[in-house]
Amino acid sequence: MFGIGMQELVIVLVIALIVFGPGKLPDLGSSVGKAIKDFKRSMAEPEEKPGELTEAKKNENKKE
Repeated sequence: MFGIGMQELVIVLVIALIVFGPGKLPDLGSSVGKAIKDFKRSMAEPEEKPGELTEAKKNENKKE
């Protein structure tokens, strides 16, 4: 019912092309992709409590 169809997608892409220009679109797409990837990674990692060190951080601290 509220999904995005092919016509809406084409309209959004044309507006993005007009606003940002053809030179910036690859950079914009790359940065959006990286942001989504980082968001997914942060959602998959367990949440740390403040002041609690993980094993990786403990090993880093020992090396220094």
